[in-house]
Formats: sequence, C-alpha cells, structure tokens
Amino acid sequence: MPPERSEEDRPLATKRSLIGRLVPKSPSAALKPVSVPEPSKESSGTVLSILGYLTRLAIIMGLSLALLLGAGYTIYEQYISPGPLPTEKVVMIKGGLSDVVEQLVQDGVVERPILLMGAIYLNGVSSRIKAGEYIFKQKASLEDVIGTLTEGKPILQSIMIKEGLTSQQIVDHLKDSELLSGEITTVPPEGTLLPETYKFSRGMNRQQLLDRMMQDHARVVKELWARRVAGLPIQSPAEMVVLASIVEKETGKADERSRVARVFLNRLDKKMRLQSDPTIIYGLVGGKGSLGRAITRSDIESQTPYNTYVIPALPPAPIGNPGRAALEAVINPSQTKELYFVADGTGGHVFAETYEQHQRNVVRWRQIENDRKDTPPPAQTPSSPAIPAVVPPASAPSTNSKAPVAAAPAVAAPTTSAVTITPANPPVAPVAPVATAAPAEPVASFVPPLQVPLPPLPPAGLRDGSAGIAAPASDQNFDLTTPKTIPKMN
Repeated sequence: MPPERSEEDRPLATKRSLIGRLVPKSPSAALKPVSVPEPSKESSGTVLSILGYLTRLAIIMGLSLALLLGAGYTIYEQYISPGPLPTEKVVMIKGGLSDVVEQLVQDGVVERPILLMGAIYLNGVSSRIKAGEYIFKQKASLEDVIGTLTEGKPILQSIMIKEGLTSQQIVDHLKDSELLSGEITTVPPEGTLLPETYKFSRGMNRQQLLDRMMQDHARVVKELWARRVAGLPIQSPAEMVVLASIVEKETGKADERSRVARVFLNRLDKKMRLQSDPTIIYGLVGGKGSLGRAITRSDIESQTPYNTYVIPALPPAPIGNPGRAALEAVINPSQTKELYFVADGTGGHVFAETYEQHQRNVVRWRQIENDRKDTPPPAQTPSSPAIPAVVPPASAPSTNSKAPVAAAPAVAAPTTSAVTITPANPPVAPVAPVATAAPAEPVASFVPPLQVPLPPLPPAGLRDGSAGIAAPASDQNFDLTTPKTIPKMN
C-alpha cells in the first residue's frame, strides 16, 4: 500500500471537509503547482478525427467550387461565342418555348437546345418571346439569339387594299394572301372597311386584320363627319360613305375628287338623278364588282335599288369601300356650281355648269372617240382577279317618269364610264347633258364604236333629256351608253 499522504500533500479537492468547508493550506503547500490530470487516449483520438473530417470537407468544397467556376466559365464562353449560322437568316417564330427552340435548331441558328432553354429560364425571359418573323444575324451567339427573341422587332409584312373595292373583293384578296392565316367568318357590310396599306406580322389571323380595317374605318368616318362643312345635302355619316363610294368609282384622279363630289352634291340639291354608271353595275352584280362586259340599254333601265338612273336619290348602301381621300372630298367639296362632267380624252374630265356648255364638251369627247375608232387600242388585262358571282340585289320599282325606249344592241365602253355613241344621219341637238366619269377600275376595255340604228323617239314631252329635248332637270342624265344623233362640228 502506498504511504498515507499528509494533509498538506493531498490534492485541493480532497481538502474539503465532509461539511463542505475548504481546509486551508499551509504556506508551503499553497506555493506548490496543482497537477493537471493527463488526457485519456480516447479523447485525443476524437479531436484528431474531427480535424481530419474538416480538412477533407474543405478540400472537397474547394474542388467543387473550382469545378463550378470552370463549368460556369465554359458555359458563359459558349453563351457569348459565335453561333453556327453561316449567313443572316429570317426565321418564323411561333408556338411554345420548346417549339421555338426546336425551330431554331432546325434552321441552324443554335446547336445546343438544352443550353438555349436553360439560358432563357435563367434570364427569366420565356414570357417575353413573341411570335413573328425575326432576322438572326450571321454567327449569332446564344446571347444574341435571346436578345433578338425578346427585344428585337419582328419583320412586318404589308398588304395594300385598293380604294373602291367591294367587301367581297377585299375578303377574296385576304384569302389569297399566303402571309395570313385563319378563316374569315363573314363578309363585312359594304362600305365598312378602310382601304389602306396595312402592316402585320407573318401569320396574322385574317379575321383580326379585317376587324382592324373595320375599326380604322369607323374611326376615320367619325373624325371626318365631325369636321364637315355646313350646308351639305347629306344627313348622316352613312350617306357620306354612300356618296364617297360613288365618287371613288367615278374618278381615279386625286385632283378631281372634290369637283366630282360637288357635281353630285349640286345635283342632290336640285333633286336631279345622280345617274352614275357604277351604280348600275353594282345593282346587277353586287360585290362581284365588275360586270365583265359593256353596259347595255337594258342595264341602264334595270330596276335595282342601286341604279341611280332610276332612283331619285342616293342608293340605300355604298357600292364599294371608299378611301379617306374620297370621304374628305364629300365633306369638303370644291365650291362650284357644276352639274355635269365628261371625259376629256386624257384620263381626266371636263366640267360644266350649264347644259349647253356640257353639250359642247360632249361633242368634243365624241370627236376624240371617233378619231380613235380606226386604231384599236392594245389589249388590257383585267384589273382584278375573277371573283365568284354574287346574287344581285332585289329590284325596286322604277321612279323614272320617262317613257320606255326600245332596247338597242350593246355598245362597248371605253376606259371611262362614258360609253361610245356613234353619229347618225339626222342632225339634232347634242347628246346627253352629263357623262359619267372614269371609275377607279375600268368597266370594260375600249372597243371601236358600232354603227347601230337609232331607237324610235317617244312622243314629245316624254323624251329623254339626254336626247337633246327640253325636259326637267331631274330627267337630264349622264346617259352616254345609247346611240343618239349628234351634230357635226363646223
């Protein structure tokens, strides 16, 4: 047994009494250092194990970070590096994100679809990609591609809608365009579309473009009607559109629209029939637009609600879709007293205030026609494609007070709506008080005049004013489509 240690040699912990009192040390014992117990082998191994784990973890994290940095740099380098596209290319973008990426791969714009899709998601721009045609530049990087899809402007196509076309013709034109998609459900009412050049992205729905034309028309009509001049014999925006559709068909010259509009407005003021050839044609074929032959005497006498040789006022609806210029001509016409106009042989017209002035103008026009009859003109191609026939509007009772006139063979029409009249043997007063103006699109190709016999004249007092017989102003018309006697020039 080890020898019993003295009280001074005992450790401090053993110097406590049973009652918890610390036994005081002697001065020599207090100066001695307290011995520390040696750590056990088990605790030493635990510390070394923790240090080793932390070291390995730090190494793994360092390697992972290095790998991530390397991979990130490689991906970023691919993101900004030139792409495979050899030349600038136009690509149609449509559908969802996967469709867009697949299309770009097929067109050779990108090579790594997963990388492109990941970049789009990381940039948070998937919702900003819009359908349309886009130009991707040569060697476009993924960064360039995403920028084009989200910030670039799609290529805009254009389609021109010609003034004066009927709604059916416009619908057919849209259906023929391969740049548009979708179906058109119904043909809009006549005179509700605004002819214009429209810009759109390839693949735009046809019905949407048609709706846009209707919205533009309504906006322009409202705007122009609000600033019409005072004193016009038209009572509503609808009547403005009807008259503008006739003006549009009567002349293709911009500087004549306001004068032609004033002629018709003056005739409305005086309760004279408008007697416009395009209204005859529309009454017969409706939205088809073109008669496909010369106007005949029976056409002039046709009892349709649109025929202004028969009805005493405006037609019940437009005969086409007038452009903005024709609408402006109606609400702000020239300030003249002219009631008549006839072709001048140059594509324009000569106007007159009186019947006598107009008779002289007609004779000069007939001389021009007679000079041309020995030289057939070059063949003309139709101005518009063939359109399926449209059922003509229902006929209306005649309001014409003139006696019936025997039908005459068809006389070919020149490129203006005034149709050739040939001189006859007995000289009488000059022909029609007014000739119709040139339509925006020719009714028929010019053919040399035919020699045809004159129809018998009705009893005095019932004769057509256009035959040179005194008659009320309301019976004087633009009728140059039937043969009448013409005095020779001195």
